[in-house]
Amino acid sequence: MHRFFLPPGSVTGDRVRLSDSDAVHAARVLRLQPGDPVVILDGIGGEFGGEVSTVDRREVTVAIRRRQQHPPRAATVTLIQAIAKTKAMDGLLQKAVELGVSRVVPLTASHCISQPDDSGDKRDKWQAIAVESAKQCGNPWLMKIDDPVSPQKWIDRREPFDLLLIGSLLDPPRSFRAVFEEFRGAHGRNPASVGILIGPEGDFSPAEYEVFRAAGAKSITLGPLILRVETAVAASVAVIQHELAAGG
Repeated sequence: MHRFFLPPGSVTGDRVRLSDSDAVHAARVLRLQPGDPVVILDGIGGEFGGEVSTVDRREVTVAIRRRQQHPPRAATVTLIQAIAKTKAMDGLLQKAVELGVSRVVPLTASHCISQPDDSGDKRDKWQAIAVESAKQCGNPWLMKIDDPVSPQKWIDRREPFDLLLIGSLLDPPRSFRAVFEEFRGAHGRNPASVGILIGPEGDFSPAEYEVFRAAGAKSITLGPLILRVETAVAASVAVIQHELAAGG
């Protein structure tokens, strides 16, 4: 099944036109023909099944046959990620989409090897990766990506999370399970919003750890081995989603 993305509010009638780039891909690469089934996602839970109606080299239209609105997630997961090297950053963004992360905040931490020259261009590139990954895995909710920001400026926003975690190699280890059970014991429910801080290849600096702890981040362990940053993201988010499902 081929999936395409259109912005929210674009699918209003029984027939829609794919974006220019998707139309070129559908016609020239996928070689779709009238009658071929497709799915359109709008990034806010909307999923629209249909079939190709018309095809030419620059325009493809789709007849909508089915509409489905997926319910909002019970809890949001935000990845606050120190910017990694290009290949690793691209890979971890793909995994984050597949694992249901709602939003990514890229951090320009002091140990980051890669620092963006133009934060707007970089954010647009990362957002495009999120769109393609959502189409690939069928995620009806588009992961949003912020402009890169320094750790201190992000802390100054005072974003409210029910539970803020940080993957740490410095602190005495605590498991995800222990932290989630502690929250459920205190509140009688799952957290409705979880933030997870993951450092760069060189990890967060001791000073950055102190800033995050002062903001209420709870240190958790990712195990005894040193993980690649993209592995740390996949492992952390997978366990968080498991805990949210188990406690729901």
